[in-house]
Amino acid sequence: MDDKRLFESEFRFMTLVWDNEPVASMKLVALCAAELKWKKSTTFSMLKTMCNKGFAQNDHAVVTSLVSREEVWKVESERVVENTFAGSLPNFLVSFLGSKKLSREETERLINLIAEHREE
Repeated sequence: MDDKRLFESEFRFMTLVWDNEPVASMKLVALCAAELKWKKSTTFSMLKTMCNKGFAQNDHAVVTSLVSREEVWKVESERVVENTFAGSLPNFLVSFLGSKKLSREETERLINLIAEHREE
């Protein structure tokens, strides 16, 4: 599966799967009713869609993910940086941070991440 993008409702559904997997399909129905205010039919329609798109599987009424939350985050963040900031991560960071201040921990974590991903 090349396209790991999700619409908002799909992401909200998959968040329930990721947070509760493996999850019985009927428990997923109850979670979707409580968290998303969905009917049983809506939940099963979304489950079928997510299975068809290769994001989830329903094996003997037990639902698990086939794509991690981190994979979806990666694809979406790359798309935002590419489409909104002309592929410039520094421009994204400047816009994202605005006038916010980073804690010492956050600063150190970002420095370490940059060092880990630096081209040699």
